Amino acid sequence: MNFSQLGLSQVLLNTLETKGYSTPTPIQQQAIPAVLNGQDVMAAAQTGTGKTAAFTLPLIEKLLSSQQPHANQARVLVLAPTRELAIQIAESVETYSAGTRIRSTVVYGGVKINPQMMQLRKGVDILIATPGRLLDLYQQNAVKFTELSALVLDEADRMLDMGFIHDLKKIIRLLPKKRQNLLFSATFSEPIRELAQGLFSSPVEISVAAENTTAKTVIQSAYALDKAQKSKLLCHFLLAKKWQQVLVFCRTKHGANRLVTLLEKNHISAAAIHGNKSQGARVKALNGFKSGEVNVLVATDIVARGLDINELPYVVNYDLPNTYEDYVHRIGRTGRAGSEGVAVSFVTAADADDLYGIERFIGALIPRAEEPGFVPQNPVPEKPLDTRPIKPKKPKKKKPKTSPEQTENAATKQADKASSSNKSRSGQRTKHGNKPKRSPNSQNSGKPNSRTKASDSPRTNQPRKPNTRRKPN
Repeated sequence: MNFSQLGLSQVLLNTLETKGYSTPTPIQQQAIPAVLNGQDVMAAAQTGTGKTAAFTLPLIEKLLSSQQPHANQARVLVLAPTRELAIQIAESVETYSAGTRIRSTVVYGGVKINPQMMQLRKGVDILIATPGRLLDLYQQNAVKFTELSALVLDEADRMLDMGFIHDLKKIIRLLPKKRQNLLFSATFSEPIRELAQGLFSSPVEISVAAENTTAKTVIQSAYALDKAQKSKLLCHFLLAKKWQQVLVFCRTKHGANRLVTLLEKNHISAAAIHGNKSQGARVKALNGFKSGEVNVLVATDIVARGLDINELPYVVNYDLPNTYEDYVHRIGRTGRAGSEGVAVSFVTAADADDLYGIERFIGALIPRAEEPGFVPQNPVPEKPLDTRPIKPKKPKKKKPKTSPEQTENAATKQADKASSSNKSRSGQRTKHGNKPKRSPNSQNSGKPNSRTKASDSPRTNQPRKPNTRRKPN
């Protein structure tokens, strides 16, 4: 099958041919006709499967035959979880719409809002946005949705993971009810299906690959080593083996910063990209990495989901990811478009269970590798592959918040209960001829017991007696 069989116009076919695209990917073969027919689409696809073109191409095709938007209006809205992904989508739209009248723009946080407001004044055919910045622009009347015809949620699973569910619901309430809805996610998890219930009307479901599928073009390996050996082994790969253009993953932002500092001390050009970095710093680091000025890009999982780097040769899991799905996303950055890639994981004895879990998730053992001079004192034992299916974790139920009044009432009830219990015990002792012991804090007990702390007695809601003592003149 080729693109000419999918119903695209000649202007788009010429653009695809110029860019060297001839054969649509599986998700493009299924999604493009459905979108052109005006159907809602719910697709499960990993990064690198061509999903961006699967929705941008048919939407551009439909916009070519529609009226131009009025001032501040958007005809198509594409929501993305990160700035990097939003920019990547915007670049794809600009590439595919070259030579047409389609106007598009991208808006995201971390930069000044006024230039984005100016871009929206004439109206746009396609608006790519992150949820937070879009709501900011709407509150300032910079964007309107009365002419909107289609909504796209890209990497919806990541948006939910990042806590955008409330922003998404706010945005959806602002949109016309009559519209086309497209949702792209790595998986059809339960939260995704719950989100889809309020969006779709008999959607076309597309699933091109299982969520735990890893590309055959990626050569995976796991190096067992001690924690102190991690940075030394990475420097060994970069200096002794002369690795170039290496994407390194760390679990935390601080860990990424520390690793960059260490690499620079070893005269290795490196840059970090994570949530604490400004948009300008992220763009500079990414452009430097693509151009070759920066040899090592150190990233965290959330930010890296939007990276699009052609022919990336090496991925290093300096720290194993927090989730098994992120392992698939990480190594999926290399080995794209039929080219071969290398994915290396550093594993300490403390990471053994995470490694076994990843292997169980992808359904294959990751080959173990050794490097002379890097033998760990605490080895990672090999374990047979666990073929049992992984049960999805149920989300923990949040405890309802207790109001101050409820807390106060509970304390009062506890105090009353304790008081009645003391009276009961006191009455029993009196019946047997024993005098009840007086509380050290009672009125007739003289001086209070200095060993008794105020916090040891239950608090009640009885008001304090006013102090009648006169102050000395």
